Amino acid sequence: MSSQNVDSAPKASQVQKSGVRAAFEYTGIPPSWFDKRPKLPSRNWLIFLSVTTSIVACYVYDRRECRRIRADYSSRVEYLAKDPLGTTDLPRKVTVYGAKWPGDEDHDKSLRFFRKYVKPILVAAAVDYEMVSGRRSGDLANRIADEIKARRRVDAGLEPPSQSPMPLPNQPTLEQKRKRELEGGIVLVGRHTLKEFMSGLKRGWTESMDRADREDMLARELASDGRFDEPEELVVDPEVVDGEPLPTRSRLLPSQNAALFSPLQMPSSSPSKSTQSISNIPAHLDTPPPTIPTLPTLLLVPFTNHIGFRQVPNMLWEFFNERHKVRAGSEAAYALIMNHMRPFAAPHATVTASEVQESRPDGRQGGDLDFDFPAESYYDGAYTPSETEKARKTYYDALPAKLATARALARDTRPPTKEEHSHPPPTEVELRAERLKKEMRWRGDEAGWEIVKPGQPAQWDERFADALQVFDETRADNGS
Repeated sequence: MSSQNVDSAPKASQVQKSGVRAAFEYTGIPPSWFDKRPKLPSRNWLIFLSVTTSIVACYVYDRRECRRIRADYSSRVEYLAKDPLGTTDLPRKVTVYGAKWPGDEDHDKSLRFFRKYVKPILVAAAVDYEMVSGRRSGDLANRIADEIKARRRVDAGLEPPSQSPMPLPNQPTLEQKRKRELEGGIVLVGRHTLKEFMSGLKRGWTESMDRADREDMLARELASDGRFDEPEELVVDPEVVDGEPLPTRSRLLPSQNAALFSPLQMPSSSPSKSTQSISNIPAHLDTPPPTIPTLPTLLLVPFTNHIGFRQVPNMLWEFFNERHKVRAGSEAAYALIMNHMRPFAAPHATVTASEVQESRPDGRQGGDLDFDFPAESYYDGAYTPSETEKARKTYYDALPAKLATARALARDTRPPTKEEHSHPPPTEVELRAERLKKEMRWRGDEAGWEIVKPGQPAQWDERFADALQVFDETRADNGS
């Protein structure tokens, strides 16, 4: 009976098929695919899909907002690019300063931030720009100070204004160039750039305007510190030798003869000139001016560079929230383009670094000098003077051996080894040049760190209060 029931049961292949299924089976699709029923993925697959979808959605939303914000601000200012210029007119031009972030070997991070978040809006408004980068900490301050001193020398009549090698018929005059600078503005990317700018500004309007060669001054200082002096030769008693008052060339061995009469053996004379250059500028012209002429308006762009393993969470947050940087850069550029300005907010009081730390433990000064103050906490410890001291000690510990090898090979007191034949060691002249280069870098790093280190107040002079202005983003947002 059971066998009859089994035989009478319809087989799966004999079940009535729909026309669609029969048509698809003839196309070569396996029949087992039609018998599958949908079901929920496993727990692990649900977790993976949820996390992946959320990450992709956050990324897509953020980048879409970035494009929307950038397009919104570009549409507000693009009408300015359509205004025709005269045959002798030039577009508005701004100067962008970006200093090296402390502890980061990539010195171009600040200007890269400008190119990505601020420049698109300036380009949409046909605003020209010139970027100035500091390759090491302190370079920007030295450059600004030198430029201001050169301007003071021109105003005092000590130097002629710089001109093009090939004079052009429509070449602008000095007054026209300075007027264009005032109409343009200065962009400072980051708090570290603001500190270097203010330091160079104060030095340029306070120090002597005499032209000083820092490398030459350092070379004179290093020449008298005794690092390259040779050890004194032992004095030989003439009675013990042969009664002659002094050793002669005939009484010495070839190696001693070469060592005694070598020009490299001559004692280094102390420099006749002082390490400080003597100014030839009259005293009544070299005094700091009581007032400072109006300077180009400043645009302060906030910038924070996250480096190091401990700041990886901040890097991840910024990666998925790039729209905030796009908005900050667009608002800053819009304020510059629309010329929404206000006076520079002076600090509460002009105090020294020690007085700031005593009265304000956090190091704040008040006013616009506190711009982007929280960014200092992210490069605290990025550079320490002990790193420079360690590198300097390692170099000077190895210098005597290198110097002895260079002098021995130069005087032929010993033959060069096989390794020295293949890779000649540096000569004494090359060692002196290498030392000067290293000291320039080390001292520059130390001076630059003293300018931008956390807790160090930005330089300020009361004369700046009437000479500086700032592009105001809040007024630009309010449409005033």
